[in-house]
Amino acid sequence: MLKGIGASRGYGIGKAVVIKDCNLDYKQVKYAGAEEEKQKLHTAVDTFVEETKTLAENLKQSAGEKEAEILEGHLVMLQDPFMLAQMEENIDGGMTAEAGVDTVCSMFIDMFSGVDDELTRQRASDIKDIKDSLLRILLGEDAVDISAVPKNSVLIAKDFTPSMTSQINKDNVSAIVTEVGGVTSHSAILARAMGIPAVLSVVGAVDSIADGEQLIVDGFKGKVFISPSDAELEEYSAKQQAYLEERESLNEYFGKPTVTKSGIVKKVYGNIGKAEDAQNVVQNGGEGIGLFRTEFLFMDREHQPTEDEQFEAYSTVAKAMDNKEVIIRTLDIGGDKAIDYLSIEKEDNPFLGYRAIRYCLGNKELYKTQLRAILRAAQFGNIKIMLPLVTTVDEVKQAKVLIKECCDELENEGLRYRNVPVGVMIETPSAALISDLLAKEAEFFSIGTNDLTGYTMAVDRGNANVSYLYDVFQPAVLRAIKMTIKNAKAAGIQVGMCGEAAADERLIPMLIDWGLDEFSVTPSSILQTRKSICLND
Repeated sequence: MLKGIGASRGYGIGKAVVIKDCNLDYKQVKYAGAEEEKQKLHTAVDTFVEETKTLAENLKQSAGEKEAEILEGHLVMLQDPFMLAQMEENIDGGMTAEAGVDTVCSMFIDMFSGVDDELTRQRASDIKDIKDSLLRILLGEDAVDISAVPKNSVLIAKDFTPSMTSQINKDNVSAIVTEVGGVTSHSAILARAMGIPAVLSVVGAVDSIADGEQLIVDGFKGKVFISPSDAELEEYSAKQQAYLEERESLNEYFGKPTVTKSGIVKKVYGNIGKAEDAQNVVQNGGEGIGLFRTEFLFMDREHQPTEDEQFEAYSTVAKAMDNKEVIIRTLDIGGDKAIDYLSIEKEDNPFLGYRAIRYCLGNKELYKTQLRAILRAAQFGNIKIMLPLVTTVDEVKQAKVLIKECCDELENEGLRYRNVPVGVMIETPSAALISDLLAKEAEFFSIGTNDLTGYTMAVDRGNANVSYLYDVFQPAVLRAIKMTIKNAKAAGIQVGMCGEAAADERLIPMLIDWGLDEFSVTPSSILQTRKSICLND
Protein backbone atom coordinates (compact mmCIF):
# COMPACT_ATOMS: atom_id res chain seq x y z
CA MET A 1 0.00 0.00 0.00
CA LEU A 2 1.30 3.45 -0.98
CA LYS A 3 0.45 6.66 0.90
CA GLY A 4 0.01 10.20 -0.38
CA ILE A 5 -2.27 13.21 -0.02
CA GLY A 6 -5.99 12.72 -0.55
CA ALA A 7 -6.64 15.67 -2.87
CA SER A 8 -10.02 14.76 -4.38
CA ARG A 9 -12.59 12.78 -2.43
CA GLY A 10 -14.00 9.44 -3.49
CA TYR A 11 -12.96 5.86 -4.16
CA GLY A 12 -11.51 4.63 -7.45
CA ILE A 13 -11.14 0.99 -8.47
CA GLY A 14 -9.53 -0.01 -11.75
CA LYS A 15 -6.43 -0.96 -13.70
CA ALA A 16 -3.29 1.18 -13.79
CA VAL A 17 -2.34 3.16 -16.87
CA VAL A 18 1.20 4.47 -16.23
CA ILE A 19 2.02 7.63 -18.18
CA LYS A 20 5.73 8.23 -18.78
CA ASP A 21 7.19 11.64 -19.51
CA CYS A 22 8.15 12.48 -23.11
CA ASN A 23 11.83 12.53 -24.02
CA LEU A 24 12.63 16.26 -24.12
CA ASP A 25 16.40 15.96 -24.47
CA TYR A 26 17.54 18.48 -27.13
CA LYS A 27 21.33 18.15 -26.73
CA GLN A 28 21.69 16.72 -30.25
CA VAL A 29 19.83 19.62 -31.91
CA LYS A 30 22.18 21.80 -33.99
CA TYR A 31 21.96 25.60 -34.16
CA ALA A 32 20.61 26.55 -37.61
CA GLY A 33 21.12 30.30 -37.43
CA ALA A 34 19.19 33.03 -35.63
CA GLU A 35 16.47 33.60 -38.23
CA GLU A 36 15.68 29.92 -38.72
CA GLU A 37 15.67 29.24 -34.96
CA LYS A 38 13.35 32.20 -34.36
CA GLN A 39 11.04 30.95 -37.09
CA LYS A 40 11.01 27.52 -35.38
CA LEU A 41 10.14 29.24 -32.10
CA HIS A 42 7.24 31.24 -33.53
CA THR A 43 5.85 28.20 -35.36
CA ALA A 44 5.96 26.23 -32.10
CA VAL A 45 4.27 29.07 -30.23
CA ASP A 46 1.48 29.24 -32.84
CA THR A 47 0.98 25.46 -32.59
CA PHE A 48 0.93 25.70 -28.79
CA VAL A 49 -1.68 28.47 -28.88
CA GLU A 50 -3.97 26.45 -31.17
CA GLU A 51 -3.56 23.27 -29.10
CA THR A 52 -4.21 25.13 -25.85
CA LYS A 53 -7.34 26.85 -27.18
CA THR A 54 -8.73 23.43 -28.16
CA LEU A 55 -7.81 21.94 -24.78
CA ALA A 56 -9.42 24.88 -22.96
CA GLU A 57 -12.66 24.31 -24.87
CA ASN A 58 -12.55 20.63 -23.92
CA LEU A 59 -11.96 21.57 -20.30
CA LYS A 60 -14.96 23.91 -20.29
CA GLN A 61 -17.12 20.92 -21.20
CA SER A 62 -15.61 18.47 -18.70
CA ALA A 63 -14.85 20.71 -15.70
CA GLY A 64 -16.33 24.16 -16.24
CA GLU A 65 -15.42 27.68 -17.36
CA LYS A 66 -13.55 28.55 -14.17
CA GLU A 67 -11.24 25.56 -14.55
CA ALA A 68 -10.64 26.33 -18.23
CA GLU A 69 -9.22 29.68 -17.16
CA ILE A 70 -6.16 27.78 -15.88
CA LEU A 71 -5.25 26.85 -19.47
CA GLU A 72 -6.27 30.23 -20.84
CA GLY A 73 -3.82 31.69 -18.32
CA HIS A 74 -1.06 29.74 -20.08
CA LEU A 75 -1.81 31.66 -23.27
CA VAL A 76 -1.54 34.96 -21.43
CA MET A 77 1.81 33.97 -19.89
CA LEU A 78 3.36 32.80 -23.16
CA GLN A 79 2.13 35.83 -25.09
CA ASP A 80 3.90 38.11 -22.60
CA PRO A 81 6.22 40.16 -24.86
CA PHE A 82 9.00 40.03 -22.27
CA MET A 83 9.07 36.22 -22.19
CA LEU A 84 9.19 35.88 -25.99
CA ALA A 85 11.74 38.70 -26.30
CA GLN A 86 14.03 36.93 -23.82
CA MET A 87 13.79 33.71 -25.85
CA GLU A 88 14.67 35.56 -29.07
CA GLU A 89 17.55 37.33 -27.34
CA ASN A 90 18.96 33.93 -26.32
CA ILE A 91 18.60 32.71 -29.89
CA ASP A 92 20.47 35.78 -31.16
CA GLY A 93 23.18 34.83 -28.67
CA GLY A 94 23.65 31.43 -30.31
CA MET A 95 21.09 29.22 -28.57
CA THR A 96 18.77 26.83 -30.37
CA ALA A 97 15.02 27.52 -30.07
CA GLU A 98 14.85 24.57 -27.65
CA ALA A 99 17.60 25.95 -25.42
CA GLY A 100 16.09 29.44 -25.56
CA VAL A 101 12.72 28.13 -24.37
CA ASP A 102 14.30 25.97 -21.66
CA THR A 103 16.53 28.75 -20.30
CA VAL A 104 13.86 31.45 -20.09
CA CYS A 105 11.14 29.18 -18.71
CA SER A 106 13.54 27.69 -16.15
CA MET A 107 14.44 31.21 -14.99
CA PHE A 108 10.76 32.00 -14.32
CA ILE A 109 10.22 28.59 -12.70
CA ASP A 110 13.10 29.21 -10.27
CA MET A 111 11.84 32.72 -9.54
CA PHE A 112 8.27 31.65 -8.75
CA SER A 113 9.27 28.46 -6.90
CA GLY A 114 11.10 30.43 -4.22
CA VAL A 115 8.12 32.59 -3.20
CA ASP A 116 6.19 31.91 0.03
CA ASP A 117 2.76 32.52 -1.51
CA GLU A 118 1.16 29.25 -2.64
CA LEU A 119 -0.70 30.86 -5.56
CA THR A 120 2.53 32.39 -6.88
CA ARG A 121 4.34 29.06 -6.54
CA GLN A 122 1.59 27.48 -8.61
CA ARG A 123 2.69 29.69 -11.52
CA ALA A 124 5.97 27.78 -11.55
CA SER A 125 3.99 24.62 -12.35
CA ASP A 126 2.11 26.48 -15.09
CA ILE A 127 5.35 27.65 -16.73
CA LYS A 128 6.80 24.14 -16.54
CA ASP A 129 3.70 22.95 -18.41
CA ILE A 130 4.32 25.63 -21.06
CA LYS A 131 8.01 24.72 -21.29
CA ASP A 132 7.36 20.99 -21.68
CA SER A 133 4.67 21.57 -24.31
CA LEU A 134 6.88 23.90 -26.37
CA LEU A 135 9.85 21.50 -26.20
CA ARG A 136 7.61 18.60 -27.21
CA ILE A 137 6.37 20.55 -30.24
CA LEU A 138 9.90 21.70 -31.20
CA LEU A 139 11.26 18.15 -30.92
CA GLY A 140 8.35 16.61 -32.82
CA GLU A 141 7.31 14.38 -29.93
CA ASP A 142 3.70 13.15 -29.93
CA ALA A 143 1.56 14.25 -27.01
CA VAL A 144 0.34 11.50 -24.69
CA ASP A 145 -3.24 10.67 -25.69
CA ILE A 146 -4.96 10.36 -22.32
CA SER A 147 -8.39 10.64 -23.90
CA ALA A 148 -8.14 7.10 -25.35
CA VAL A 149 -7.68 5.12 -22.11
CA PRO A 150 -10.21 2.33 -21.50
CA LYS A 151 -13.01 2.42 -18.94
CA ASN A 152 -12.05 1.97 -15.26
CA SER A 153 -8.51 3.26 -15.78
CA VAL A 154 -6.44 4.62 -12.89
CA LEU A 155 -3.99 7.14 -14.34
CA ILE A 156 -0.48 7.17 -12.83
CA ALA A 157 2.00 9.95 -13.65
CA LYS A 158 4.74 12.02 -12.09
CA ASP A 159 2.41 15.00 -12.41
CA PHE A 160 -0.76 15.87 -14.28
CA THR A 161 -0.37 19.24 -15.90
CA PRO A 162 -3.50 21.22 -16.82
CA SER A 163 -2.90 20.41 -20.49
CA MET A 164 -2.82 16.68 -19.67
CA THR A 165 -5.81 16.80 -17.33
CA SER A 166 -7.91 18.60 -19.93
CA GLN A 167 -7.77 15.47 -22.13
CA ILE A 168 -9.27 13.17 -19.50
CA ASN A 169 -12.53 11.45 -20.32
CA LYS A 170 -14.02 11.38 -16.83
CA ASP A 171 -16.34 8.50 -17.78
CA ASN A 172 -13.31 6.25 -18.33
CA VAL A 173 -11.02 7.40 -15.51
CA SER A 174 -11.65 5.94 -12.06
CA ALA A 175 -8.88 7.80 -10.24
CA ILE A 176 -5.65 9.79 -10.57
CA VAL A 177 -2.35 9.15 -8.77
CA THR A 178 0.69 11.44 -9.03
CA GLU A 179 4.14 11.67 -7.49
CA VAL A 180 3.90 15.44 -6.85
CA GLY A 181 1.26 18.03 -6.01
CA GLY A 182 -1.07 18.84 -3.14
CA VAL A 183 -4.65 19.85 -2.44
CA THR A 184 -4.16 23.31 -4.00
CA SER A 185 -2.33 22.21 -7.16
CA HIS A 186 -4.08 22.55 -10.49
CA SER A 187 -4.27 18.78 -10.94
CA ALA A 188 -6.16 18.57 -7.62
CA ILE A 189 -8.48 21.46 -8.51
CA LEU A 190 -9.30 19.93 -11.87
CA ALA A 191 -9.76 16.43 -10.43
CA ARG A 192 -12.24 17.80 -7.87
CA ALA A 193 -14.07 19.74 -10.57
CA MET A 194 -14.50 16.54 -12.60
CA GLY A 195 -15.40 14.44 -9.55
CA ILE A 196 -12.44 12.08 -10.01
CA PRO A 197 -10.80 10.68 -6.84
CA ALA A 198 -7.14 11.70 -6.62
CA VAL A 199 -4.17 10.88 -4.41
CA LEU A 200 -1.13 13.10 -4.98
CA SER A 201 2.46 13.17 -3.70
CA VAL A 202 2.78 9.37 -3.80
CA VAL A 203 6.55 8.93 -3.81
CA GLY A 204 7.79 6.51 -6.48
CA ALA A 205 4.31 5.78 -7.88
CA VAL A 206 5.44 5.59 -11.53
CA ASP A 207 8.12 3.00 -10.79
CA SER A 208 6.17 1.11 -8.08
CA ILE A 209 3.03 0.51 -10.12
CA ALA A 210 3.00 -1.53 -13.32
CA ASP A 211 0.68 -1.05 -16.28
CA GLY A 212 -2.46 -3.15 -15.88
CA GLU A 213 -2.15 -3.73 -12.13
CA GLN A 214 -5.42 -3.70 -10.19
CA LEU A 215 -5.63 -0.69 -7.85
CA ILE A 216 -7.86 0.82 -5.20
CA VAL A 217 -7.49 4.58 -4.69
CA ASP A 218 -8.87 6.11 -1.48
CA GLY A 219 -9.17 9.86 -2.11
CA PHE A 220 -10.31 10.46 1.46
CA LYS A 221 -7.32 8.96 3.29
CA GLY A 222 -4.71 9.27 0.55
CA LYS A 223 -4.13 5.51 0.17
CA VAL A 224 -3.32 3.46 -2.94
CA PHE A 225 -3.72 -0.35 -2.69
CA ILE A 226 -1.76 -2.36 -5.29
CA SER A 227 -3.19 -5.78 -6.24
CA PRO A 228 -5.77 -5.64 -3.42
CA SER A 229 -7.18 -8.79 -1.86
CA ASP A 230 -10.73 -9.99 -2.53
CA ALA A 231 -11.74 -8.74 0.93
CA GLU A 232 -10.33 -5.27 0.22
CA LEU A 233 -12.05 -5.14 -3.16
CA GLU A 234 -15.36 -6.09 -1.58
CA GLU A 235 -14.95 -3.52 1.22
CA TYR A 236 -14.05 -0.65 -1.12
CA SER A 237 -16.65 -1.56 -3.72
CA ALA A 238 -19.28 -1.15 -0.99
CA LYS A 239 -17.71 2.15 0.12
CA GLN A 240 -17.61 3.37 -3.47
CA GLN A 241 -21.27 2.54 -4.06
CA ALA A 242 -22.37 4.21 -0.82
CA TYR A 243 -20.34 7.33 -1.61
CA LEU A 244 -21.70 7.58 -5.15
CA GLU A 245 -25.27 7.24 -3.92
CA GLU A 246 -24.70 9.91 -1.26
CA ARG A 247 -23.04 12.27 -3.78
CA GLU A 248 -25.85 11.74 -6.25
CA SER A 249 -28.43 12.66 -3.63
CA LEU A 250 -26.48 15.85 -2.79
CA ASN A 251 -25.76 16.90 -6.37
CA GLU A 252 -29.36 17.95 -6.85
CA TYR A 253 -28.68 20.69 -4.27
CA PHE A 254 -25.75 22.15 -6.20
CA GLY A 255 -26.72 25.60 -7.49
CA LYS A 256 -30.14 25.26 -5.90
CA PRO A 257 -31.40 28.12 -3.68
CA THR A 258 -31.34 27.38 0.04
CA VAL A 259 -35.05 27.56 0.87
CA THR A 260 -36.89 25.84 3.72
CA LYS A 261 -40.05 23.81 3.06
CA SER A 262 -42.08 26.79 4.27
CA GLY A 263 -40.39 29.07 1.72
CA ILE A 264 -37.90 30.95 3.93
CA VAL A 265 -34.67 31.80 2.09
CA LYS A 266 -31.38 31.04 3.86
CA LYS A 267 -27.73 31.11 2.75
CA VAL A 268 -25.05 28.42 3.03
CA TYR A 269 -21.49 29.77 3.02
CA GLY A 270 -18.06 28.17 3.38
CA ASN A 271 -15.26 28.70 5.91
CA ILE A 272 -11.70 29.08 4.58
CA GLY A 273 -8.20 29.57 5.97
CA LYS A 274 -6.25 30.36 2.78
CA ALA A 275 -6.98 32.28 -0.40
CA GLU A 276 -6.82 29.16 -2.57
CA ASP A 277 -9.56 27.53 -0.44
CA ALA A 278 -12.09 29.88 -2.07
CA GLN A 279 -12.17 27.61 -5.12
CA ASN A 280 -13.22 24.75 -2.85
CA VAL A 281 -16.19 26.80 -1.67
CA VAL A 282 -17.21 27.56 -5.26
CA GLN A 283 -16.82 23.92 -6.33
CA ASN A 284 -19.01 22.80 -3.44
CA GLY A 285 -21.80 25.23 -4.27
CA GLY A 286 -21.19 27.83 -1.54
CA GLU A 287 -23.19 31.05 -1.76
CA GLY A 288 -20.40 33.05 -0.14
CA ILE A 289 -17.63 32.88 2.44
CA GLY A 290 -18.81 33.29 6.01
CA LEU A 291 -15.37 33.09 7.63
CA PHE A 292 -11.95 33.82 6.17
CA ARG A 293 -9.50 33.02 8.99
CA THR A 294 -6.73 35.51 8.16
CA GLU A 295 -4.32 34.34 10.88
CA PHE A 296 -3.10 31.60 8.51
CA LEU A 297 -1.55 34.35 6.35
CA PHE A 298 0.64 35.25 9.35
CA MET A 299 1.71 31.73 10.28
CA ASP A 300 4.63 29.59 9.07
CA ARG A 301 6.77 32.57 8.10
CA GLU A 302 9.50 34.70 9.66
CA HIS A 303 7.86 38.11 9.36
CA GLN A 304 4.38 39.53 9.09
CA PRO A 305 2.83 39.72 5.61
CA THR A 306 3.06 43.11 3.95
CA GLU A 307 0.01 45.16 3.03
CA ASP A 308 0.46 44.18 -0.61
CA GLU A 309 0.76 40.46 0.22
CA GLN A 310 -2.45 40.64 2.24
CA PHE A 311 -4.16 42.71 -0.47
CA GLU A 312 -3.25 40.03 -3.01
CA ALA A 313 -4.77 37.27 -0.84
CA TYR A 314 -7.99 39.14 -0.03
CA SER A 315 -8.54 40.37 -3.59
CA THR A 316 -7.91 36.84 -4.95
CA VAL A 317 -10.74 35.55 -2.75
CA ALA A 318 -13.05 38.44 -3.67
CA LYS A 319 -12.51 37.79 -7.39
CA ALA A 320 -12.91 34.03 -7.02
CA MET A 321 -16.28 34.52 -5.32
CA ASP A 322 -17.55 36.71 -8.17
CA ASN A 323 -19.27 39.35 -6.00
CA LYS A 324 -20.68 36.84 -3.53
CA GLU A 325 -20.31 37.86 0.09
CA VAL A 326 -16.85 37.38 1.68
CA ILE A 327 -16.62 37.90 5.45
CA ILE A 328 -12.99 38.44 6.49
CA ARG A 329 -12.23 37.93 10.17
CA THR A 330 -9.44 40.23 11.26
CA LEU A 331 -6.34 38.76 12.87
CA ASP A 332 -7.25 36.28 15.61
CA ILE A 333 -4.01 35.33 17.33
CA GLY A 334 -3.10 34.41 20.86
CA GLY A 335 -4.57 31.50 22.77
CA ASP A 336 -3.37 28.42 20.88
CA LYS A 337 -2.22 30.49 17.89
CA ALA A 338 1.28 31.65 18.79
CA ILE A 339 3.30 33.54 16.16
CA ASP A 340 6.96 33.84 17.21
CA TYR A 341 7.92 36.97 15.25
CA LEU A 342 5.09 38.98 16.88
CA SER A 343 6.73 38.39 20.28
CA ILE A 344 3.47 37.88 22.15
CA GLU A 345 4.26 37.71 25.84
CA LYS A 346 3.78 34.27 27.38
CA GLU A 347 0.71 34.20 29.63
CA ASP A 348 -0.52 31.78 32.27
CA ASN A 349 -3.97 31.68 30.67
CA PRO A 350 -3.65 32.86 27.06
CA PHE A 351 -7.25 32.00 26.14
CA LEU A 352 -8.37 34.65 28.61
CA GLY A 353 -5.52 37.00 27.81
CA TYR A 354 -4.10 39.36 25.23
CA ARG A 355 -5.50 37.89 22.02
CA ALA A 356 -7.61 38.63 18.91
CA ILE A 357 -9.24 42.11 18.94
CA ARG A 358 -7.45 42.97 22.20
CA TYR A 359 -4.02 42.37 20.67
CA CYS A 360 -4.93 44.17 17.43
CA LEU A 361 -6.21 47.30 19.19
CA GLY A 362 -2.97 47.34 21.20
CA ASN A 363 -0.84 47.01 18.03
CA LYS A 364 -2.50 49.56 15.80
CA GLU A 365 0.09 49.76 13.02
CA LEU A 366 -0.04 45.99 12.47
CA TYR A 367 -3.84 46.13 12.56
CA LYS A 368 -4.08 49.10 10.20
CA THR A 369 -1.86 47.29 7.69
CA GLN A 370 -4.44 44.51 7.58
CA LEU A 371 -7.42 46.86 7.51
CA ARG A 372 -5.90 48.89 4.63
CA ALA A 373 -5.33 45.68 2.64
CA ILE A 374 -8.95 44.60 3.19
CA LEU A 375 -10.34 48.01 2.20
CA ARG A 376 -8.24 48.02 -0.98
CA ALA A 377 -9.32 44.48 -1.86
CA ALA A 378 -12.99 45.38 -1.33
CA GLN A 379 -13.09 47.12 -4.72
CA PHE A 380 -12.97 43.65 -6.31
CA GLY A 381 -15.97 42.12 -4.58
CA ASN A 382 -18.47 42.04 -1.75
CA ILE A 383 -16.22 42.09 1.32
CA LYS A 384 -17.20 42.54 4.98
CA ILE A 385 -14.98 42.88 8.06
CA MET A 386 -15.67 40.76 11.15
CA LEU A 387 -14.14 41.48 14.58
CA PRO A 388 -13.17 38.41 16.70
CA LEU A 389 -13.49 37.87 20.47
CA VAL A 390 -15.45 41.07 21.12
CA THR A 391 -16.51 41.53 24.76
CA THR A 392 -17.38 45.25 24.90
CA VAL A 393 -19.10 47.85 22.73
CA ASP A 394 -16.03 50.07 23.04
CA GLU A 395 -13.88 47.51 21.18
CA VAL A 396 -16.18 47.81 18.16
CA LYS A 397 -16.09 51.61 18.34
CA GLN A 398 -12.27 51.65 18.52
CA ALA A 399 -11.99 49.32 15.53
CA LYS A 400 -14.36 51.50 13.50
CA VAL A 401 -12.23 54.58 14.32
CA LEU A 402 -9.16 52.77 12.94
CA ILE A 403 -11.07 51.74 9.81
CA LYS A 404 -12.07 55.38 9.26
CA GLU A 405 -8.41 56.43 9.69
CA CYS A 406 -7.40 53.85 7.06
CA CYS A 407 -10.05 55.12 4.64
CA ASP A 408 -8.78 58.69 5.08
CA GLU A 409 -5.16 57.59 4.53
CA LEU A 410 -6.00 55.66 1.38
CA GLU A 411 -8.00 58.60 0.07
CA ASN A 412 -5.08 60.99 0.68
CA GLU A 413 -2.65 58.57 -1.00
CA GLY A 414 -4.87 58.26 -4.05
CA LEU A 415 -5.27 54.51 -3.61
CA ARG A 416 -8.53 52.86 -4.65
CA TYR A 417 -10.60 51.31 -1.88
CA ARG A 418 -14.17 50.69 -0.80
CA ASN A 419 -15.64 51.14 2.67
CA VAL A 420 -17.15 47.93 4.00
CA PRO A 421 -19.71 46.77 6.57
CA VAL A 422 -18.27 45.91 9.99
CA GLY A 423 -19.67 43.00 11.99
CA VAL A 424 -19.03 41.20 15.25
CA MET A 425 -18.23 37.57 15.93
CA ILE A 426 -20.33 36.48 18.89
CA GLU A 427 -18.10 33.95 20.61
CA THR A 428 -18.03 35.10 24.24
CA PRO A 429 -20.82 35.06 26.83
CA SER A 430 -20.37 38.80 27.33
CA ALA A 431 -20.97 39.46 23.61
CA ALA A 432 -24.13 37.35 23.69
CA LEU A 433 -25.38 39.11 26.84
CA ILE A 434 -24.90 42.58 25.30
CA SER A 435 -25.84 41.57 21.76
CA ASP A 436 -28.69 44.11 21.86
CA LEU A 437 -26.11 46.87 22.47
CA LEU A 438 -23.60 45.49 19.97
CA ALA A 439 -26.35 45.39 17.33
CA LYS A 440 -26.46 49.20 17.46
CA GLU A 441 -22.79 49.37 16.38
CA ALA A 442 -22.41 46.27 14.21
CA GLU A 443 -23.88 45.74 10.75
CA PHE A 444 -24.05 41.96 11.14
CA PHE A 445 -23.36 39.15 13.61
CA SER A 446 -21.73 35.76 13.14
CA ILE A 447 -21.96 33.26 15.99
CA GLY A 448 -18.75 31.31 16.59
CA THR A 449 -20.08 28.27 18.41
CA ASN A 450 -16.69 26.65 19.04
CA ASP A 451 -15.40 29.34 21.42
CA LEU A 452 -18.89 30.34 22.58
CA THR A 453 -19.43 26.80 23.86
CA GLY A 454 -16.03 26.66 25.56
CA TYR A 455 -16.28 30.04 27.24
CA THR A 456 -19.93 29.65 28.25
CA MET A 457 -19.35 26.24 29.83
CA ALA A 458 -15.91 27.24 31.22
CA VAL A 459 -14.45 24.11 29.63
CA ASP A 460 -11.18 23.27 27.90
CA ARG A 461 -12.26 21.26 24.88
CA GLY A 462 -8.91 19.45 24.87
CA ASN A 463 -9.35 18.17 28.43
CA ALA A 464 -10.83 14.65 28.31
CA ASN A 465 -11.98 14.88 31.92
CA VAL A 466 -14.45 17.69 31.17
CA SER A 467 -15.10 17.07 27.47
CA TYR A 468 -18.66 15.98 28.27
CA LEU A 469 -19.43 19.65 29.03
CA TYR A 470 -18.22 20.82 25.62
CA ASP A 471 -21.58 20.51 23.89
CA VAL A 472 -23.50 23.10 21.90
CA PHE A 473 -26.74 21.51 23.15
CA GLN A 474 -26.04 22.57 26.73
CA PRO A 475 -29.01 24.82 27.69
CA ALA A 476 -26.71 27.76 28.51
CA VAL A 477 -25.16 27.67 25.04
CA LEU A 478 -28.52 27.32 23.29
CA ARG A 479 -29.88 30.28 25.28
CA ALA A 480 -26.87 32.40 24.26
CA ILE A 481 -27.42 31.51 20.58
CA LYS A 482 -31.14 32.17 20.72
CA MET A 483 -30.66 35.50 22.52
CA THR A 484 -28.10 36.64 19.93
CA ILE A 485 -30.36 35.78 16.99
CA LYS A 486 -33.35 37.47 18.65
CA ASN A 487 -31.41 40.70 19.27
CA ALA A 488 -30.00 40.72 15.74
CA LYS A 489 -33.48 40.28 14.24
CA ALA A 490 -34.86 43.05 16.48
CA ALA A 491 -32.14 45.40 15.21
CA GLY A 492 -32.70 44.37 11.59
CA ILE A 493 -29.16 43.07 10.97
CA GLN A 494 -28.04 39.81 9.38
CA VAL A 495 -27.02 37.02 11.72
CA GLY A 496 -25.05 33.94 10.72
CA MET A 497 -23.17 31.09 12.35
CA CYS A 498 -19.65 30.03 11.43
CA GLY A 499 -18.90 27.38 14.04
CA GLU A 500 -19.03 23.64 13.42
CA ALA A 501 -22.55 23.50 14.86
CA ALA A 502 -23.89 25.27 11.76
CA ALA A 503 -23.68 21.91 9.95
CA ASP A 504 -25.29 19.90 12.76
CA GLU A 505 -28.49 18.33 11.40
CA ARG A 506 -29.93 18.17 14.93
CA LEU A 507 -29.42 21.91 15.52
CA ILE A 508 -30.46 23.20 12.09
CA PRO A 509 -34.25 23.01 12.76
CA MET A 510 -33.81 25.15 15.89
CA LEU A 511 -31.62 27.68 14.07
CA ILE A 512 -34.23 27.99 11.31
CA ASP A 513 -36.99 28.45 13.87
CA TRP A 514 -35.01 31.16 15.70
CA GLY A 515 -34.32 33.04 12.46
CA LEU A 516 -30.65 32.41 11.62
CA ASP A 517 -29.97 33.87 8.16
CA GLU A 518 -26.67 32.28 7.15
CA PHE A 519 -24.95 28.96 7.86
CA SER A 520 -21.18 28.91 7.23
CA VAL A 521 -19.57 25.46 7.24
CA THR A 522 -16.54 23.60 5.93
CA PRO A 523 -16.75 23.46 2.11
CA SER A 524 -17.28 19.69 2.08
CA SER A 525 -20.39 20.14 4.28
CA ILE A 526 -22.09 22.80 2.12
CA LEU A 527 -24.39 20.56 0.09
CA GLN A 528 -25.34 18.39 3.06
CA THR A 529 -26.18 21.52 5.07
CA ARG A 530 -28.27 22.93 2.22
CA LYS A 531 -30.12 19.63 1.94
CA SER A 532 -30.86 19.64 5.69
CA ILE A 533 -32.20 23.21 5.53
CA CYS A 534 -34.32 22.52 2.45
CA LEU A 535 -35.90 19.48 4.13
CA ASN A 536 -36.86 21.46 7.25
CA ASP A 537 -39.67 23.92 7.92
